[in-house]
Amino acid sequence: MKTPPRPHLERLLQAVSSMPALKTAVVHPVGRSSLLGAIEAAEEGLISPILVGPKQRIEEVADEENLDISRYKIMTSKHSHDSAKLAVELAREGQVSAIMKGKVHTDELMSAIVSREGGLRTGRRMSHVFAFDVPTYPRPLFITDAAINIAPDLETKADIVRNVIDLAHILDISSPRIAILSAVETVTSKIESTLHAAALCKMADRGQIKGGLLDGPLAFDNAISEEAVKIKGIESNVAGKAEVLVVPDIEAGNMLAKQLEYLARAEGAGIVLGAKVPVVLPSRADDAVSRLAACALAVIIFNSKNR
Repeated sequence: MKTPPRPHLERLLQAVSSMPALKTAVVHPVGRSSLLGAIEAAEEGLISPILVGPKQRIEEVADEENLDISRYKIMTSKHSHDSAKLAVELAREGQVSAIMKGKVHTDELMSAIVSREGGLRTGRRMSHVFAFDVPTYPRPLFITDAAINIAPDLETKADIVRNVIDLAHILDISSPRIAILSAVETVTSKIESTLHAAALCKMADRGQIKGGLLDGPLAFDNAISEEAVKIKGIESNVAGKAEVLVVPDIEAGNMLAKQLEYLARAEGAGIVLGAKVPVVLPSRADDAVSRLAACALAVIIFNSKNR
């Protein structure tokens, strides 16, 4: 089956072609995809990896996959929790400028990153963003939060929106169109996500959220289909042409992201925002372009903060 074009992800890779490699702690790369992803990104000049994990297990995987890792530094740890803690220490001390997930559970890695002792927290709640290239959609599509915040309250959703707006600005989208998703387009006390959507839009009206166009609640079809918008008679600067989809909770976001990937042949690059360093969260199912694009996002974010 022919691979669909991925112009938006390819554009990310082109944007970092002249930027220096980002020194990155790769957390527990003791599996094929996690070690291969780090090596691919290093060979493309995106990252300069420090492999954090049990040295013997990392070397065993490298031997099994015929990967030459002799040029890369390995910092030995005992187990995955120890790997996450050590990577966070490296970031806190300025020895690395990004963190990349290896074969470690996301919640285990994020627990180390969000801990007060880790020193990577900011005044903003951390959140995850998928930057998607969808073959059937004419613009880049960002989905947030599908990986970290399980059932975000209103204040958390406000930070989720602020984080994705910051990312859009970094990627030269000056006023991103942001759809706050729910099951319906009307506000009802029976569905909390519609109340959150209405409140977020009013927060934007009052200047509490700046830099983007917000509308919601919007059902998925009315967020991305101009035809559906016409049929329902919705008047909006966002509906039908959203660039950002803010999901009600992690279940909706996770299912939406995977449906796009497996049914629409979309490709997504995942990144965590709101920490002092970018955190790359590749999936084991990601292909090379997705993994590289996620690293490219980290490079772009770091360079935007250090101009």
